[in-house]
Amino acid sequence: MLGDNVYYIALSWAAVRTGSPSQAGLVMAASAVPRALLLLGGGVIADRFGPRRVVVGSDAVRCAAVLAVAALLSVSTPGLWPLAALALVFGTVDAVFMPAVGALPARITAPGQLARVQGLRGLAIRIAGVVGAPLGGLGVAMGGAATAFGLAGLLIALSLPLLVTVRIRPLPAEDTARAAGTAWAGLVDGLRYVRRHRVLGPLMLAIALGDFGFVGPLNVGLTLLADRRGWGAAGMGWVLAGFGVGAGAVSLLLAVRGRVPRAGLTAACSILAGSVAIGALAYVPVLPAAVGVALLVGLLAGLSGAMCGALLQTQADPAYLGRITAVASLVSLGLAPLSMPFAATAIGVWGLGPVFVASAAVCGLGGVVVLCFPHLRRAELPA
Repeated sequence: MLGDNVYYIALSWAAVRTGSPSQAGLVMAASAVPRALLLLGGGVIADRFGPRRVVVGSDAVRCAAVLAVAALLSVSTPGLWPLAALALVFGTVDAVFMPAVGALPARITAPGQLARVQGLRGLAIRIAGVVGAPLGGLGVAMGGAATAFGLAGLLIALSLPLLVTVRIRPLPAEDTARAAGTAWAGLVDGLRYVRRHRVLGPLMLAIALGDFGFVGPLNVGLTLLADRRGWGAAGMGWVLAGFGVGAGAVSLLLAVRGRVPRAGLTAACSILAGSVAIGALAYVPVLPAAVGVALLVGLLAGLSGAMCGALLQTQADPAYLGRITAVASLVSLGLAPLSMPFAATAIGVWGLGPVFVASAAVCGLGGVVVLCFPHLRRAELPA
């Protein structure tokens, strides 16, 4: 995660310095296309070949690609094409890496520890975000994009021996048989499994609604809110910091506690309460209060996200976890970003308050979905 954060800083810096703003934007977005197109297939690959093997292989490809571009930039100025190629490689690798990472926890720890794993992973994401950005900036300041790419490659290389030491439990023979067959048959089988499952099907719908209502206000909407309130970029940074602290705190709590009772009901209540906090954010007049509300949003969103992730891990058959993670990732990475242009356009027409409230209502529908499906509402994490 640290290497990824440094990589994105290096890529954005190199793209902006090499091409026009529109060209830089295309380079930064280049990884999204193969990731979205190949993600479901990546889930099939993760289940077919095993998550550990796929994670190690994709991490090695990522490391080699970053170091190759670092070496190229250190001896020449080749233009935008190697940056675009690197972004495409990252997007392609992410399409198999993300489902494989999602399938790992259930194979390396007991079911009762999965909520703790989700908390630790969330905490790692927050720490990597806080440390990785200034680390990438330091690399750029010391030697430009080539140095920053080299630092990113080194960090990813350091993760490889750690991943190699991971040992996973083999699947039973009947589960291994379920991952066999053609790739298309495996994909169809995985989608059918999610649709028919009494917990996973409605849970995917709840995740989709929650992300669709959450992403717009917390990205485009927050930027416009800070601008119209006169808080500036520093004020927006404080609000985002409040959100990050809240999400990190609940991740730490889950990592220490290990289990939250009534996981389904807890997820529903935290989604509903978080949606109210999102709607209230547009009506907060002063910066300190906005930071406090963002802290509350981070706590509730972190809790609901961890509960949904842990339920995905514990309710799914391990043979399907790669494909299930791929579906959940596609919902978050493919559907949720569509809310950003809609949110920006709607704010220009109706204003901040109504759009934040409407987004909060969409997010809250995710909690309503959880409450409306008894098997999901009563779902528990293993003791």
